[in-house]
Amino acid sequence: MKGMSLIVKSITNVVIGFIFIYGVYIILHGHLTPGGGFAGGVIVAGAFVLKYLAFGAEAKHEKKASTAASVYESIGGLLFIGVALAGLVIAGTFFLNFIPKGTPLHLLSAGIIPVCNIAIGIKVGAGLFSIFLALAAVKYVMED
Repeated sequence: MKGMSLIVKSITNVVIGFIFIYGVYIILHGHLTPGGGFAGGVIVAGAFVLKYLAFGAEAKHEKKASTAASVYESIGGLLFIGVALAGLVIAGTFFLNFIPKGTPLHLLSAGIIPVCNIAIGIKVGAGLFSIFLALAAVKYVMED
């Protein structure tokens, strides 16, 4: 049996969803409250790290997760650059706010900032999870 005890696995199954949703909340409300893409991405990565620590993983699963994390990190970076270049293409200014601003203190009130927070959250979450997987892969190098 891989991973930790049944109690740890059971609690992880209950808590991991709440941690992930809280990270997404921090990302989406970063322009209204303290937080944003970086802080939310760290929390989301923490949810995935908790899952791997509680349930364990084999080398083939870690390789698959590492590839997926790399793909998501690239998607986050491309989305962020895409937002910057969209402003350049639309009006000739890098990072121009091309999304209309709404009513202040509402969720859709910040133009491109929430989109940038989402991109940064994806990139940071996937990047930190990749770092965790790289450090966890050291055990396979040590065994060889």
